[in-house]
Amino acid sequence: MKKNVLILWITGLLLFGLIGSLPAADPIKIGFVASITGGASWLGEPEKNTALMVQEWVNKAGGINGRPLEIIIEDSKSAPDVAVLATKKLIEKDQVVVIIGSSTSGESMAMANICEKPPTGPIPMISMAAASQIVTPAEEYKRIVESPRAAFEIPKVQRPWIFKTPQTDTLAVEAIYNYMKKKGITKVGLVTVSDGFGSAGRGELKRLAPKYGISLVADEVYGPKDSDMTAQLTRIKASGAQAVINWSIGPTLVIVTKNWKALSLGIPLYQSHGYGSKKNIELAGGAAEGVIAPLGRVVGWEKLSKNHPQYEVVSKYVPEYEKRFKSEVSTFGGHAYDAIYIVVNALKKVGTDKAKIRDYLETQIKNWPGTGGIFNMSPADHTGLDHTAFEMITVVKGDWEFAK
Repeated sequence: MKKNVLILWITGLLLFGLIGSLPAADPIKIGFVASITGGASWLGEPEKNTALMVQEWVNKAGGINGRPLEIIIEDSKSAPDVAVLATKKLIEKDQVVVIIGSSTSGESMAMANICEKPPTGPIPMISMAAASQIVTPAEEYKRIVESPRAAFEIPKVQRPWIFKTPQTDTLAVEAIYNYMKKKGITKVGLVTVSDGFGSAGRGELKRLAPKYGISLVADEVYGPKDSDMTAQLTRIKASGAQAVINWSIGPTLVIVTKNWKALSLGIPLYQSHGYGSKKNIELAGGAAEGVIAPLGRVVGWEKLSKNHPQYEVVSKYVPEYEKRFKSEVSTFGGHAYDAIYIVVNALKKVGTDKAKIRDYLETQIKNWPGTGGIFNMSPADHTGLDHTAFEMITVVKGDWEFAK
């Protein structure tokens, strides 16, 4: 009886404006690490922008079971050691329940070690980077590459607490090789950067080539700070290659494109799924015409059928992002969108217990349409995407077109 009287008394005071509103519910905190500055800032900037936009959307829609979402954003400065320090700060000081990040494979692999092991871990982590090794244990990846049937091997186990949203380098390689097979291309030259992303891609390019009848007639490597790859491309031309594949992100990706155009190699240039930003076309200054890459459907989304399962997601995300930030959308911001909404779904269903979130991510993300594809995660697949996540895209008159 006394409790009912107290409730009526407080309600009356609120109605007459005699006391302020009741305290808001405590926010649910998510840690978010991205390469906002530094060499990979063109990845991290759209990821940060997307995080801020999605946080606003979620909270305007009522938050998570009545609690506001707070995304605590840290800049890794495109450096693995800074990413590690940011991850420790988010876990130990900010008491976040999930870590999202970072933008590059090298940073993500360094962060995964912190998220997996005490005293900081275990805590669920969703990377926004591509390399298969982010989610695949080192011993499992070694088993695959050393198998007599390496080209046909797939992971059977994953790092228990680590997930990711970008399509894997494995899937990107298979998309390129499958397209090449249809075009009758059998002799290929590789040129790859010597960082984490490039090394992982190079490993998959070499491992999977026999499965598609591809002969690698050249294998060139360059440094992440190199400013001219003319020598490497010249050697590829002399090798008799019918096509060249470059695997890198950032400025070197544009340099290779310009060098390819300047040399008039007469063979097509294929880029990795790290090519998914219009800035790569713009910075190449016309040299990108004809470049081919496997990209997610955030790029060229207007060409999708309205019945496509991803249409509702990308048709909401892309126009709003471009309107708000006055910038072309990229596939990289989409990786952040997918990671955050996957976490929001988990939090709504199982709350903030870290182990329950981990279990949900592994077993309950089924036929989930995101910007990067249709996600189906499992104990053997912590990315949850297959070959259908990609479209082969080519640059035509400075814009994206579906490749024929």
